[in-house]
Order: sequence, then structure tokens, then C-alpha cells
Amino acid sequence: MVDLPPMQLYDTARRTIVPFEPNDEVLMYTCGITPYDATHLGHAATFIAYDTLQRHLIDKGHTVKCVRNVTDVDDPLFAKARELGVHYLDLAAGEEARFERDMVALNALPVASSPRASSAIPDIRGFIGMVMDRGFAYEAGGSVYFDVTKVDSFGSMSQYSDAEMLAFAKERGGNVDDPNKRNQLDFVLWHPSAVDEPSWDTLWGPGRPGWHIECSALALRELGTTIDLHGGGADLIFPHHESEKAQSEAATGEQFVKHWMHTALISMDGQKMSKSLGNLVFVDKLREEWDARAIRLGIVEHHYRTEWEWDDELMPRNQARLDSWNANATANPDLLADVRARLDDDLDTPGAFDLVDAAAAAGEGVLDSAALLGVVLD
Repeated sequence: MVDLPPMQLYDTARRTIVPFEPNDEVLMYTCGITPYDATHLGHAATFIAYDTLQRHLIDKGHTVKCVRNVTDVDDPLFAKARELGVHYLDLAAGEEARFERDMVALNALPVASSPRASSAIPDIRGFIGMVMDRGFAYEAGGSVYFDVTKVDSFGSMSQYSDAEMLAFAKERGGNVDDPNKRNQLDFVLWHPSAVDEPSWDTLWGPGRPGWHIECSALALRELGTTIDLHGGGADLIFPHHESEKAQSEAATGEQFVKHWMHTALISMDGQKMSKSLGNLVFVDKLREEWDARAIRLGIVEHHYRTEWEWDDELMPRNQARLDSWNANATANPDLLADVRARLDDDLDTPGAFDLVDAAAAAGEGVLDSAALLGVVLD
């Protein structure tokens, strides 16, 4: 591998920009979709941010093994399947295929694997066994819970106070008032299934896994005990990623993640873009009207850590940008070196765009720089 200066990248756990210095092969885990609806722009922004990072690392000489799971055992999926009167796996398969079409259209690099949570039940059973054997979990009321009081470092990744963690747990699916818990922040590893939900047999009774343990088991199976970089949207910092860290390190006794990377949320009409609120812009609908390359540009023009809001000028602005770049589709090594330097600085894509826009306006070539940003010009 070429000996280049390390890139600088913000680490959520350290709350600062630090050198990101992985080995030649980079092990990366990105929390993927719960496949019960189409890909909205918020999803796409997260996965395109990690795709941009992956492209930059490959350009620097690394190989990247990126795993992006599919959460096909989860409450929202079961609820949507119930509403539609279809089997949850049929719904998941259809939405996963739609997601993959969107990712291909946005020119996202293929990931090394996209394992489903349902494929990991044996791994999850073994994982729970390890955690229980080490004294970090307990059975109560037919469920198995992780005991956060046994982990002194719980909360160290998010750096939230107990009050903040409790508030986020309430907001993001944690049943803090479950009477079977010893502590309100304890979380479920295994619990009984509803009558119309899938169920698997275990030593602790029939049921299904909790949300957090699915990613821990898949990461351990696909990448080993320690990952170079792990992330997702900022709304996953707590409880999902904090819980993943606690249970993974409890099971293996080793560091789970060296570097935590999270992407900012996107808003529409003043509120976070989310399925529950219905304030969504779907990628497949945008593709009916706009060049998918312009959609990618509309995402990547924003810095991955900066919250931004959808506006009706986003697509016209980036279609015009695409036309300008296309009119200058020749190589420019000097510009490429400058763009690489911007990406080395915490993936400064807005700074990179400024450089490419200026070069195109001056009639200079932008072909190779656009390619590094994931845009193939005509």
C-alpha cells in the first residue's frame, strides 16, 4: 500500500477529529435497513456517506470489508406485515430488493455482505450464552436482559448522562418501565414472541432476539471481535450502539470498535425525516424525475456530520451542477490531489465540491475528481 498521511476523521466516542489509521484491510460495519418501506433520503444519506468513505479508503490503497446488515426481525417490520396482511419475510425481501436498486442507482459500491438478522439465530443463542456465563445478563419474566450495572463503561461511547440515556431509551423503543428489569436502562437480549411473530427455541424459552444483539452477533460472525469502524445514523448512538458496545465487550472481553462514525439527521418541514412522522422523500420517487447522479450530488454536497433540511431547490441545483461537471469530463490530476486532501480532512465533501465547481466553471477537467466522489460523468 502507498505510504500516505492518515486521514482525519471525527470519532463519536472521543468527540474530536483524530487520525484514522487502519491496517491495509479496513473492517467496517454499518447498521442497515429494517426492510418495511422504501428507502428515504435520510437512509440514503447515511449509506452514501459510508460509501464515500469506502471509496476514499480504497483510493488511498486500502481494501475495505464492509458489512451492512438487514434487520428482518424487528417490531416495525412485524407491524407493517400485519397491516398489509403479508408474511414478514415476503415484505422484507421486496423492500430489501427495492433498497438495493436504489443503492445501485446511486452508484454505491457493493458491500462485502448484507446478512439478515434471521440468519444469525444460532449465533445469537451462543452470544447470549457467553454473556450469561460471564455474569452480565439475567433471566426474568420469560426474557433475558443485559445488566448495564455490571459494565462500568456503559455510556462512555455516547457520553450521555443517565437522564439523557433514559430519555433516548424511551424515545427510541426501549421499554424502560418493564417491571422485569432490575434497572430501567437494562435491555432485552431475548424475549417471548407475540402469537403472529417468528419464534425460535432456546434454553431460556421460545421467543426472538432483541434488536441490539442482532448486530453484535452479525458483526462478530462476519468481522471478528474488533472492528476498525462502526456506525450509522446519529439516532443509533443510543441505545443501539451503546448497547452493542457493552454486550459485545462483555461477551468477548476485547475492544469492540476502534472508531465510531455517525451521520447527521435530515429534516423536512422542520422535523427529522422519519417513517413515523411521514415527512419523507423517497429515493425511488426522485429517480422517476431526476438523474440518480444528481440525487447523489444532492446528498454528498452536505457534510456527513451536519444536519440539513430538504428544500425544493436541492434537485434543480444539483442537476445544474451535474450538467456543469459533465461539460468538463476530462482528467485533472492537480484538482484530484486537492479533492483527496479535502476528503482526508474529516470527509470534507462540501470543500471538495467547492473545488470541483470552481474548476468546472473555469472550464477545467473534473472527471477523475467526480469519480472519486462516486459520480460517473458522460
